[in-house]
Amino acid sequence: MADNFLERHMLDYEKKKAKWIARKKHIKLKGHNRIEKPEDEAL
Repeated sequence: MADNFLERHMLDYEKKKAKWIARKKHIKLKGHNRIEKPEDEAL
């Protein structure tokens, strides 16, 4: 096996994981923009 094979793959995994978590958190924050309906709306 190549030198530091597992270490390199672990570092790549950590980078991808951090990027995924950051993107996931950003998407959650954008989801809070919801349209508010007036309370006196007749159904």
